[in-house]
Amino acid sequence: MQTPKQSFSWWCVANKGVDDATLLSTAARIGYTGVELIGEPLWPMAKDHGLAIVAVDGHASIVDGLNRRENAPRILDELRTKLAKAVEWRIPVLICFSGSRGDLSDEAGLANCATTLAEIAPEAEAAGVTLAIELLNSKVDHPDYHCDRTAWGVTLCEQVGSPAVRLLYDIYHMQIMEGDLIRTIRTRHPFFAHYHTAGNPGRGPLDTSQEINYPPIFRAIRETGYTGYIGHEFLPAGDPLAGLEAAFQLTAGS
Repeated sequence: MQTPKQSFSWWCVANKGVDDATLLSTAARIGYTGVELIGEPLWPMAKDHGLAIVAVDGHASIVDGLNRRENAPRILDELRTKLAKAVEWRIPVLICFSGSRGDLSDEAGLANCATTLAEIAPEAEAAGVTLAIELLNSKVDHPDYHCDRTAWGVTLCEQVGSPAVRLLYDIYHMQIMEGDLIRTIRTRHPFFAHYHTAGNPGRGPLDTSQEINYPPIFRAIRETGYTGYIGHEFLPAGDPLAGLEAAFQLTAGS
């Protein structure tokens, strides 16, 4: 089985005592081939160091997201702008957010998300870009977030019915909400366009201080035939370069 490609989320390791150029060049030397959620001014520098821009936010915001129809005009405009940039920069994934529940029922939130996504999905398909709705926990980090369960996200994808609308399966967040990670990956992987990692509790490194046993999870992902990126989104315990190296080696060796 092919070793998965690896990327890292910029916000987790930037501004931690290492300048941008050194961080990017060292990540490339370690073996990373992609970076995520990096500000647009740094896209040329990332490309110069051989790193693909793997995923960026498609729209604002985590709280005011797709599940409210009044947000649809703004979100559609933002997604169309980002789709054009994704084509130009060859960005395969735009991350999307359900928004917070508030007074919405699951059914109403699903219907609103599906309506907006169905409108933009043909444009994403034509662009060759995936709109990945991120699964986030509502227990610790994002209170009241609507797309906080795999089943809800899968139902949303089924309602839209487009290959361009899938899920970002964040292992850290779903460990908090559901557990049962390997079974979920094996049974629901056709709906997963991208994966994020972090240790739990605390979004720390992927080491023995946390409760998620990552090597068998990485093997389960490979066994599904997944050819995308494993995106590391953890907070390093110390030196960010050492943290990136350790995560890369763990993933590559699993």
